[in-house]
This record gives sequence, structure tokens and C-alpha cells, in this order.
Amino acid sequence: MTHGGQALARTVIGIIGNVISFALFISPAPTFKRILEKRTTEEFHPYTYLACMMNCMFWVLYGLPIVHPDSTLVITINGIGLFLEFIYLTIFFAFTNKKTNKRIIVTGVLVELVALAAVAFMTLLCFNTHEKRSMFVGIVCVVFGIIMYGSPLTILKQVMKTKSVEYLPFWICLAGFLNGITWFTYANLKVFDLYIAIGNGIGGLLGAIQLIVYAYYRKQNVDYDVKLVADVNANKDTILRVC
Repeated sequence: MTHGGQALARTVIGIIGNVISFALFISPAPTFKRILEKRTTEEFHPYTYLACMMNCMFWVLYGLPIVHPDSTLVITINGIGLFLEFIYLTIFFAFTNKKTNKRIIVTGVLVELVALAAVAFMTLLCFNTHEKRSMFVGIVCVVFGIIMYGSPLTILKQVMKTKSVEYLPFWICLAGFLNGITWFTYANLKVFDLYIAIGNGIGGLLGAIQLIVYAYYRKQNVDYDVKLVADVNANKDTILRVC
């Protein structure tokens, strides 16, 4: 592929990546619709939204012209994501009945803001070229990107214990998988971006693991429901014959 062709492909994949990333950011909407209707967060956890918020913060920093020029697509989608995650956390805080969750959200947001300020300060103070700044912030982004993609894994223990996928949001897992694969492809076009490639490559893998777990336990739930219906129908037939 020619240089111009790679540049065009990168732009197109970047736009597709933005669309899929937006889908990832709005994928919790059914969960929060349920929270608003029931006025409780039930057994849902805030970790995923805190991780996603921090990830967006650092990618916005990474995309700034003083760190990594020509990264408009990175800034725009992560700015939107940051706004949406703030809304999700506000709703979660308002409707959770657990003081522990409220404490986790407040502490988490404060720690994230302090961490962002510290990284931004160190970036400007200690590094004087775009390459060095991109490397430093990029490494931080990789770490928190992996945390974001892996955050639904915190629910897997509960899924395996209860053998239910009720609290493992399918759309978040699917959007995370597609998002990781798309941005991994984007990172390999025109100019190879190591940091986008590593974080999203691992993210795609983690998303695949979550989908496999979801499919496995979802099938078990369906098989159980089918067996339950069959047992109920059999009992009805027995009762009718007796009568």
C-alpha cells in the first residue's frame, strides 16, 4: 500500500474507531436505564466506569498538540467518553444504597484527578520533545487502557459463582472487543503507534475472553431455563392425568 493509501486507510479506520468507541461509551445505557427505573444500583459495580474515565483522561492528554500532534480523532472521542463516564458515575453515586460504593467513587475520582495533574506536570517539566512526551504519556495510557478493558473481569468471579451473566453487560464486552481490534488496526497504519497498538491489542484479547465467558454461562442459563420449562410442563401433564 502506498503512503497516501495508508494515510487514507488510517483516517477511515480512525473514524470507524471513533464510531465504535462511541458505541463502547454508550453501551452502559441499558444498565443505567435499569438503575433509573429501579432507583437502585443493585449488585452493579462502579469500577468499570472509574477505569474508563481515567483512561479517557489520559488519552485526551496524549492527544494534545504539546504531547502528540495530529491526534484530533483521539482527543474528540475520548473527550466525549470522559463526559459520558462523568454522567454515569453521577447517576451511580445518586442511586447506590451502599456507602462503600459512594466512598469508592469519591476516592477514585479524586485519585484520578491528582494522578492526571501529576502526569501532566511531569510531562511538561521533564520532557522537552514530542517523542519523549508521547513515550511517557503513552506508557501511562497503555497501563490504564488495559485496566479499562479488564475492568469487567472484576465481575467474572460473581458470574462463575452464581453461574449467571445478569451483571456482566454483554454490550460493554462486545463494544470493548470491537474497539480494541479497530484501534489496534489503526495503530498499524501509516506511522506505527506502539502505545495505541499495545493497549488496544491487549484490550481486544480481554474483550474476547469476556465474550467467551458470557457465551458459556449464557448457554448454561438457557439450558437451565429450557429444562425448567420442560419440568413444569411434565408436572402439569402429571397433574392433569391424575385429575
